[in-house]
Amino acid sequence: MKPLRILWCALLLLFAFLPAAFAAQPEITADSSYLDINTGRYVLVGHVKIVTPDRTFSADRAQVSIDSMEVWGEGSISVQQKDITFTGDKVYARDKDKTARITGHADFRRTGLIIQADEASYQWETKAADFRGNVTLLHNGRETKADHLRYDLENNKILETT
Repeated sequence: MKPLRILWCALLLLFAFLPAAFAAQPEITADSSYLDINTGRYVLVGHVKIVTPDRTFSADRAQVSIDSMEVWGEGSISVQQKDITFTGDKVYARDKDKTARITGHADFRRTGLIIQADEASYQWETKAADFRGNVTLLHNGRETKADHLRYDLENNKILETT
């Protein structure tokens, strides 16, 4: 009975992911992983790394939906794209609308620029980022503090502060 179950699970996985095999897939590594059949998500634990052609996500733990291209990560998370690095406690990223939301000690770094806040959201197609709660911006030796800061990462300029 056990070999039949293993074969059945293998066939389900094969047919479930056959269409995705022909699309550009992210490279996913972790210390351990499994497929949660109830949610359809891969659950990754320990040294999680998800690499796409444009971005790299790192976390202590994560869940990934290949179908919807969504990532939920927590614990020492990092989102990197070219010279941009976001870090924080948790991240939710969704490829459909090209956004990542980082909560808990959001920290953005780029050469000559540091922005820290309680949370941040980033739209990687437009390169616009919103920072909320206890925002501190350090740019070229100048410090700006605000409750909310909208920043244009493409042109390195503040769009709005409140």
